[in-house]
Amino acid sequence: MLRHYESLGLVRPTGRTVGGYREYRAEDLRRIFEVEALRSLGLSLRQVGQALEDPGFEPAALIGELILWAEDRVRRERELLERLRAVDASSPAGWPDVLRIVELMRGLGSPDAARRQQAVLAGEDVPVPVELLAGAVLAEADPNVAGALRWALARSGGGEGVSSLAVGVSSGDAAVRRRAVVALGEMPGDEVVAVLADALGDVEVSVRGPAALALGSRGVVGAVPVLVGMVVDGVNDVEAAEVLGELAVDPGRADLIVGALAGELAAHAGDRAVRFRLVQALAELPGEVGRGLLVELAGDGDRAVALFAGTLLRRPV
Repeated sequence: MLRHYESLGLVRPTGRTVGGYREYRAEDLRRIFEVEALRSLGLSLRQVGQALEDPGFEPAALIGELILWAEDRVRRERELLERLRAVDASSPAGWPDVLRIVELMRGLGSPDAARRQQAVLAGEDVPVPVELLAGAVLAEADPNVAGALRWALARSGGGEGVSSLAVGVSSGDAAVRRRAVVALGEMPGDEVVAVLADALGDVEVSVRGPAALALGSRGVVGAVPVLVGMVVDGVNDVEAAEVLGELAVDPGRADLIVGALAGELAAHAGDRAVRFRLVQALAELPGEVGRGLLVELAGDGDRAVALFAGTLLRRPV
């Protein structure tokens, strides 16, 4: 190292002994430590020489460049670590398995949506780590690719997928939260319910709505307020009304649902569009559930609402 430093002119010995050994004084040793200190920051030997020899050399710009370089290197190292963990989690039996996982990861990282979708569908015979699929689901914006990823993740089953997606439910990005909730809604298992229940209070209807639809389809009565709110707001109101109809098969839930719809009808007495949606939701309830309220609405002061309710009453059950 010292010979190399001397050849570059960074550190020169004060002299040599009779035997030809280099002699270094205290200032020479201090120079060596200065070179090593700057090297520890990532400076090249050329940059070290420039910093030590040029009194006008400004460190700020170079330090900024080194920070960017170090951040990029850390990012690349993290990506490598994630790839290695993904391969390890697949428990490869041999190098062909390793190569198939690597090819899948490359496909998922493609900027082309069709290529990403193809990678998911072509990897059906590859034991794909659940964490890899969950991470791809949370990051995927293309609806077709996202659907393929959710299908693959649902097929994998198990609590690992649920726990990996649960991280997305608490994301600061509403789009990520929505992807997590939609994927969880297609996952099997009772552990999904608790995670989706947390999403019912999300500030974004694009997140709490899919959570309510999934929970309502599983018979969770706590989804009723959100489902009724979706009918009022006209956000996936048809799907919400259908799920309310499924829930109302149980008499105990039916009373709750009819009461909630009646309350919204009273609260929106002057909004015909909202009342039309609420009347339609009442008509989706099974059997005689909600029929009494429809009869009342057939005599509503709003002629259009009354005619609509009367028409639905005459519809075959």
